[in-house]
Amino acid sequence: MLAGPVQRGTDNAAFVTRSRGGSAANLAAMAAEAAASVLVRFIGCVGDDTAGVSLERELIDSGVEVRLQRRDRTGTVVVLVDADGERTMFPDRGASALLSAVDPGWAADLDVLHVSAYSLADESTRRFVDDLARLVREAAGSVTVDLSAASMITEIGPDRFAAMVMDLGPSIVFANGDEMDALGSAARLICASATVVVKNGARPTRILRPHDDDLAIEVPPVAGVIDTTGAGDAFAAGYLVAFMTGADAATACRRGHEMAATVLGHPGAAGRPLAVT
Repeated sequence: MLAGPVQRGTDNAAFVTRSRGGSAANLAAMAAEAAASVLVRFIGCVGDDTAGVSLERELIDSGVEVRLQRRDRTGTVVVLVDADGERTMFPDRGASALLSAVDPGWAADLDVLHVSAYSLADESTRRFVDDLARLVREAAGSVTVDLSAASMITEIGPDRFAAMVMDLGPSIVFANGDEMDALGSAARLICASATVVVKNGARPTRILRPHDDDLAIEVPPVAGVIDTTGAGDAFAAGYLVAFMTGADAATACRRGHEMAATVLGHPGAAGRPLAVT
């Protein structure tokens, strides 16, 4: 966390923490902790290193069933948090971008497969994620997607990115206002067949539904915001847990707001240091 504006070319006072991260890992841990009735499985790739071992242990301790491939080095994200709690991220995806063919058994009995769109940035990983989504849909499961980053949408190109998302066949897509702006007119492709949940910080969350009226759900005020890192992951965890237990979209959204509020008052998404041995 930064004590003030960045001064280029000299020292900048900061408070540094290390914690579990990664959008999919955050969501898995939060969903498992939110409801014992929902079983959560994490599928991903970590490095063959101590950080990968620690991340696996943290997920297991949170109640997550873990299915990992191991190669290279575990991904790292440097997050700069300003005085208002807004975060700017510098990701080094490392092993996260090296997921290869997934054992079909890892997709067995999944009711919902949630995909972080970061996994679409690399062509080879995207192919394996597409295969995984197809297996889940063929078994009558649902696929949900988080659009992840406006910068990635711009880099890939809005039309191509939207097509890649729709290749997964999602029923629910999570986005924030910046990501929707980055999509521009390409957002119509996604909104035509998926429910799109658009987070807008403290402003009302919009739920855009292809076959029903749109909704706007007020966000309860949160005092003492320190760090917004992981708030979107927590929101999606709360929303999906409620969705899987039969809640309607408005109720699921409110549960998402409750979960998001739990991470805003401390640094990082995990709320505790990462134990690295």
